Amino acid sequence: MAVGVFDLFSVGIGPSSSHTVGPMRAAAVFAAELVTAGVVEVVASVRVDLYGSLAATGRGHGTMTAVLLGLEGREPELILPAEVEERLAAFAAGAPLLLAGRVPLAYGADDIILHPLTILPRHTNGVKFSVSDAGGVVLAEATFYSVGGGFIVREGEVEAAAAALEDSKKSLPYPFRTAAELLGHCRAAGLTFSGVMLANELVERSEAQVRDGLLHIRDVMEECKNASLTRTGLLPGGLGVRRRAPAWHARLRAEDPDRDPKFWQEWVNLVALAVNEENASGGRVVTAPTNGAAGIIPAVMFYATHYTAGMADASQEQVDDVVVRFLLAAGAVGVLYKEQASISGAEVGCQGEVGSASSMAAAGLAEVMGGTPEQVENAAEIAMEHNLGLTCDPIGGLVQVPCIERNAIAAAKAINAAKMALWGDGQHRVSLDEVIITMRETGKDMSAKYKETALGGLAVNVVEC
Repeated sequence: MAVGVFDLFSVGIGPSSSHTVGPMRAAAVFAAELVTAGVVEVVASVRVDLYGSLAATGRGHGTMTAVLLGLEGREPELILPAEVEERLAAFAAGAPLLLAGRVPLAYGADDIILHPLTILPRHTNGVKFSVSDAGGVVLAEATFYSVGGGFIVREGEVEAAAAALEDSKKSLPYPFRTAAELLGHCRAAGLTFSGVMLANELVERSEAQVRDGLLHIRDVMEECKNASLTRTGLLPGGLGVRRRAPAWHARLRAEDPDRDPKFWQEWVNLVALAVNEENASGGRVVTAPTNGAAGIIPAVMFYATHYTAGMADASQEQVDDVVVRFLLAAGAVGVLYKEQASISGAEVGCQGEVGSASSMAAAGLAEVMGGTPEQVENAAEIAMEHNLGLTCDPIGGLVQVPCIERNAIAAAKAINAAKMALWGDGQHRVSLDEVIITMRETGKDMSAKYKETALGGLAVNVVEC
């Protein structure tokens, strides 16, 4: 199906959409196929091979345990953090893997085979599953790629998936792959970015379903932030990174009890930090469009609903309207990155994650602040232009340093980009499409050690302990 807003904003668990959500989703698909094929009951052994970035930073990203949960039939959209902790504790105590939730097998995270220096042809995030019977006969096997944002593609179906994507667009009233096409629809139909995106979403859902779904996304983002504000101590993983969100929240409530506009950046920073600290803890988050960049859109949306004109006295319905328009406009820009470039840090570096999220957030903010489609496109372009070349070099393979602070910085960039665009008339020298293509080409040229492998940058120049 054509990429929609609910593909870009989906509920999952931390710390990584490509390294946690995607592998869990692939494993769950494979397990379900074993049940459908009627072979699951005779499976005696399972083998999992992780390749490239999944192997290089898998331990820090929770990839191995995500695979185990997926093989048990758990879905990232439905599993709760408490259930994750319960199963991980069981695995640590020696409990068997329950393949598809029914067949106990002696298999654990340490049995997953890592190939960090082997890159499969299609993508650096590769995972291969294989199951055999008691006689060693292979019953089924499959290879998947986790291509960013929780999206997965099966080996042998890449071309078919691309063809299906293009075919599905035929049913859309306003199909687009480029910003030029998106702007063309806006001008011809007199629509905004959010209006075009809504019209396309209505092919599959009613307007009420779209609205309710987006407000649910907002609610999960809010719950994620609030959960983080109750946690204290250190983040898991051994780096000794302190949780800052609870203390910052307490200080802000004391220093800014009446929400003085001069504190807007401190509140934006808080939201971004809180969401990403929760993500780093393996909490329930919204990919926006990835987990590593999950704090940017909630933080900028907080700014939109608290610090833009008219929001101080807005009703809940008016606030909800802003949220829906914001997410639809941001989603429209997300489609451009997903289809023209990549949102995978392992493929193009952090510019594909934090850069894309900053660009999407800038577009959403510019639209709800009254920007024309041209100004919205300009806002998205400015935000990405100043994230070009951003590397993905997490220390210890954990989504903590520099990822958490990077979300706060990128949120502020998005807000500034939207304000700059709104001070212009929408006419600018560099187009959004040109910047997206540049991001894609920059990612291709970037050394592999700066693309979520923990082999370069801060990951090797900062002592872990």
